[in-house]
Amino acid sequence: MALKSTIYKAELQIADMDRHYYGDHSLTIARHPSETDERMMVRVAAFAMFASERLEFCKGLSDTDEPDLWQKDLTGQIETWIEVGQPDERRIAKASGRAGRVFVIAYAGRTADIWWQGVKGKVERMQNVTVWSLADGVAEALGTLAERTMRLQLTMQDGEASLGSATADPVAIEWTVLKAAAR
Repeated sequence: MALKSTIYKAELQIADMDRHYYGDHSLTIARHPSETDERMMVRVAAFAMFASERLEFCKGLSDTDEPDLWQKDLTGQIETWIEVGQPDERRIAKASGRAGRVFVIAYAGRTADIWWQGVKGKVERMQNVTVWSLADGVAEALGTLAERTMRLQLTMQDGEASLGSATADPVAIEWTVLKAAAR
């Protein structure tokens, strides 16, 4: 018998002074049985940092044709495709061809560095792809915020972000841009 996803609920308040985006979102997050708290919370942080009215969680690990998050325009075209983890270059190329903008958020320290060295040559040619690597320890710290019912707040100002909850200290979300999209 297959294991079912575990459902998490989050009330997310966003104050993004850089983008002048302020909003409240009620999120329902399906955590795949093979997914860790760290990965799930990196997805939540990605949602918070790229939030818009049309950004939504996808099937992610349950469906290889969908990213972790995406934003579509009113015609159904994919504007933004967001992958969390270390996808192979074929998956990134597929995303690059299907979406206007692609963001890959890698985490896991040294493992992410090794992954990047393996895909760098091919991914650097993709004009609409941006690749970030979270700083060591960020994913683990985000994982400590995971609860079945969460009240989270994201603050973003001057390129610095922090995600906190009512029950835990805020986590500074630090990253390195490994590749920026062409302008």
